[in-house]
This record gives sequence, structure tokens and C-alpha cells, in this order.
Amino acid sequence: MSWSIKVPSSTSNLGAGFDSIGLALNLYLELDVTVSKEWEFIAKSECLEGIPAGKNNLVYEIVEKVASQYGKVNDIPSCRVEMTSNIPLARGLGSSATAIIAGMELANVLLDLQLSQDEKLQIATEIEGHPDNVAPSLLGGCVVGHYDGKVSYTQIPVTGVTFVAVIPSFELKTKDARAVLPKSFSFKESVQASSVANLSVAAISKGEWNLLGEMMQKDYFHQPYRKSLIPHYDELYDYLNEDAYGVFLSGAGPTIIALVADHLVDETVKQWKQAYPAYQWLPLEVENNGSSVQKTMEELS
Repeated sequence: MSWSIKVPSSTSNLGAGFDSIGLALNLYLELDVTVSKEWEFIAKSECLEGIPAGKNNLVYEIVEKVASQYGKVNDIPSCRVEMTSNIPLARGLGSSATAIIAGMELANVLLDLQLSQDEKLQIATEIEGHPDNVAPSLLGGCVVGHYDGKVSYTQIPVTGVTFVAVIPSFELKTKDARAVLPKSFSFKESVQASSVANLSVAAISKGEWNLLGEMMQKDYFHQPYRKSLIPHYDELYDYLNEDAYGVFLSGAGPTIIALVADHLVDETVKQWKQAYPAYQWLPLEVENNGSSVQKTMEELS
């Protein structure tokens, strides 16, 4: 018995939507799983080189965590898991969230839990602490979520715009990026920040990308603080904004994403690559379908 699990990457925050807005992108973590005599994780792509090969792998840790919630830890069968990914690690593209969703999906099929999408999202958010990356990786599209012990969300399909990821060669750990954030805001600052986030959601809903780009520049929550961790941030930000609807720091960074009209992507990215050849440039589309699981029954001969 075997399964194939495919989970899209994600970008989050989209400027002012800190810990609450996320969007699925067409980079993927893929698992080919076969029931075996012992747990074994095999990296099949460069992005995953050096990952733990046994039960200390994050995917297994999530399987065990989910099983524990349902009192089924002793029922987990051992598996051989081949993992493939084209998601750069520690770059603000939701690589850890994909592992959480993949582990949860794997627990669901191994233990026949028959979880609903809402139940899956609740579990994943409890593990992650906020829904902005796990929600789009599970559900697809743009997801605006709120978590206070219970997840509430709305999903928005997105078309007609390309998200160009500008990926530097260095990593930035989320814990380091969170360490530079302020501990609190004044009431006046909170009202301003909230209005920017509210208008950002409305702009996404209506596909008003220029307006979203304008709101991205007004973010109070994280970009003004985190940009100090990224060399040449202001220079690159200003350069990209000349030809993009808007530019934002993806998740905790260090990846920067520019919103570009679909029909302008090829020529625009060509020019950008020539100007900044040291970066990796990935034009990405929105994945509106979320994670998927396919089951294969292998008959013994």
C-alpha cells in the first residue's frame, strides 16, 4: 500500500497581513510513501539534503503528534518516505508549513482518521501557532485567517497576477526575524496598522493589485524592522517597485516577492535578472487547489 502526497509552498503576510494572510504558490513538497519495516526518510532533491532520515524527521514528528491526539500512537505503521521538494529552506516560502501539512495528511491516511478540511486546519494551526502558511498549503489560494484557539478563515481564489520570488543565497531563521519586532504598538499605531491590513484584504478580494501594492508600502507590523536583516533591501525594493504592482517581504524573509502582471512577466524578469544576477528569480503562480493525496494499492504477486 502506498500514497503520494503533494503540498504547495506559501508566502505570507503580504505586507500588513501579519500572521493572518497567506497564499499558496506552485513550488511543492512531494512525498512518495510505502508501508515498510521501519521508518526511513530519503531526500530525492537538493533542497532536502541533510534532512533527518529517521523518526527525528519533522514529517514523522507531526504524524506522531496527530496520532497522539487521537490515542493512536501505537497504531502507526512504519513507512519508507521518499521526499522531493523545490522549495528553498529558511527563505520565507513556508517550507516548514509544507512538512506540517504533509505529516498531518500522512497521519490521516495511515490511521484512517477521515479528518475534514476544517479539522486538519485546526490541528495544523495549533502546531504552527498561526494559520498564515499552513492554511494556504492545505486549502490553496489566498487564505485570510484568525486564530485565538479556534481557527476562522475565508479563502480567496487568485488569478491574473504573477508572484516573482527574489531569493538571496543566505538563510534567515524565523526566530531571528521575530526577535527584531516591537513588543507593542500604541493605540493610534494599532488603528493605522489595522486599516492598512483591512484595505489590503479588500484589494486582494477584488484583484486591485495596484492598491494592494500601495498598502504593502504602508505596513507597520514587520517590514520596517526586518529589512535591516537583509542586505540591499531598500535598493532592491525601490528598483522592483518601478515595474511591479507592489513588493513585499515573503514571510519572515529573506525572500522578496514582486507582484507583476502576467503579460509583463517574461520581459520584466529578464531585465531584473540582468540587473541583479546574484539572486535566484522564480516567477510563481498561485496554486488554488491546496494539498492532495493519492492512494495506490499494490497487489502482491
